[in-house]
Amino acid sequence: MQSITDIAAEIVAREGGYVNDPDDPGGPTKYGVTIHTMRRLGLDLTGDGTIDASDVQRLDHTQAVTIFVEHYYHRPRIDRLPQVIQASVFDMYVNAGVNAVRILQRLLVDMRLPVAVDGVIGPQTITAASRAAEAAPDHLADAYGIARRNYYYDLADRRPASRKYARRRDGGKGGWITRAEEFISSHYHLTAAQHQQRTATWA
Repeated sequence: MQSITDIAAEIVAREGGYVNDPDDPGGPTKYGVTIHTMRRLGLDLTGDGTIDASDVQRLDHTQAVTIFVEHYYHRPRIDRLPQVIQASVFDMYVNAGVNAVRILQRLLVDMRLPVAVDGVIGPQTITAASRAAEAAPDHLADAYGIARRNYYYDLADRRPASRKYARRRDGGKGGWITRAEEFISSHYHLTAAQHQQRTATWA
């Protein structure tokens, strides 16, 4: 079984090095850590009193892993969720913040386990998620991953600038979709034709 540090290291490797994509609301980003996160945490790595792109560029692999484990896993209490969904929720929390938790909460509501859809992992969400895992241990991770995939498609529907993250230039699955499907059983992966049909209305 992978440790949470190993999972965080995989996230860092997947996110890659420094980028500053004008279509990404995260702004300057390295290893998946955005400038907004660094400002929130007060990470002035250059020591010049200002946290800007140069601080993001100076971030190293080990620092990024530590940030994710401390602030995207333990702090939001993902470690209190059933183990079967921890990795997927953690991976999405890095990518989408509290929306990762809201997706889980909506899924729990759909399973008739009432929780507040507030993006906060509190006692109610922990208990409901545990009950869901006990009732459907072989399906909860797939259900969450599918809901996550749908979130990405819906987001790209609403925000054309983000469609390049869900669909490659050649029409294949983009990074958002392949990332979600890493946590879904292979028989629930969309075929190339299904993906193309889902994105057919995009310009």
